[in-house]
Amino acid sequence: QYDLPVASDGWLDIPDESNNESQRVRVRRAHLEEDTAKLSHQGKHALVDYNRAGVPLLEIVSEPDIHTVEAALAYATRIRAILRYLGVNSGDMEKGVLRFEANVSVRPAGSQELRTRTEIKNLNSFRALTRASAYEIQRQTRLYESGGMVVQETLGWDDVKEVTVSQRSKEEAHDYRYFPEPDLPPLEISRLWVEQIKANLPELPETRSQRFMAEFGMTIKEASLLTSDKSLADYFEKAVSLSNSPARLINNWLTGEFLRYVNTLGLDLDHLPVPPAYLAELVDLVTGKTINDNSAKLVLKQMFESGQAPKAIVEANNLAQVSDEGYLRDVVAQILNDNPKEVASYLAGKETVFQWMMGQVARLTRGKADPQVARQLLLQALEKAKRIS
Repeated sequence: QYDLPVASDGWLDIPDESNNESQRVRVRRAHLEEDTAKLSHQGKHALVDYNRAGVPLLEIVSEPDIHTVEAALAYATRIRAILRYLGVNSGDMEKGVLRFEANVSVRPAGSQELRTRTEIKNLNSFRALTRASAYEIQRQTRLYESGGMVVQETLGWDDVKEVTVSQRSKEEAHDYRYFPEPDLPPLEISRLWVEQIKANLPELPETRSQRFMAEFGMTIKEASLLTSDKSLADYFEKAVSLSNSPARLINNWLTGEFLRYVNTLGLDLDHLPVPPAYLAELVDLVTGKTINDNSAKLVLKQMFESGQAPKAIVEANNLAQVSDEGYLRDVVAQILNDNPKEVASYLAGKETVFQWMMGQVARLTRGKADPQVARQLLLQALEKAKRIS
């Protein structure tokens, strides 16, 4: 329905991490189409697959307000997140339910002139979107700088060679030979229906991101990462509600070590062996100084492997942190007595030796020493040695 779009003249705010603010991208239109077939290009031939002919699709067209590859990625990520929050699309790009097509043109620095554009079709991953766009920007720039001209055409992305390849010359709109489907009546959307849908919308990524920034003091980058996936944001909020630790610490563990295991193991965020209560408990053990960061990483690893609760793992493996000053003072004294050369180097001004000594504390205590207590005691002992010398 090209002449009767579902929507027009909208916008989408995307995070701009360079200044911790948002950038507005105008949306020209969203219209309905019907898939005709899938083309597979092999050499000089094109194979036509009609198995998905007739499948309806919605095309969302933005205005040329995106000026960097990073902004294109932020826009695409936010579009996908909105569709998933609404429950209208799984966002599984590898399954073909969502595609991005980048229209790329370059212009001289300081100029507002948009030069000839090319369109990169059917990009099926964020990686393909960013790499294809970056490559095409470089290709067009090289062409102009060498005195050449960019030809308006439709391109494909070769993921293996990492180059754009020509598929067909890009005609004007009328050359596409659009024609109405006589068996499909026009879809007219009433304002009443729009208002009913609007009244029942869930909290969308942009609103949730702003709330996270206000409630938890997050940067726009941190909030955008968390809200990019509804399941991830839900997990975070549940863990925060069950923890006595600052939300920022929950976020650091969740988007750091935790997500690393999720990605490495290829896990689904909706079906994790580690419930939010376990992450909350783990972070509380760290902030309560029951275990240190190094031990917590070991506990997290076992949580993913066994599905056990953090406290049970700590007790079974005797990982509780040692904060006893008398014991740690003896450990520090032993290190200084056994390593007179290193002590002399430190006293002579080689301060990097201090980290080595802290490493020795960790070794002798099997990683269980409270690093803050150990650091303070080591500094005191070295200061005393300095006065004696």
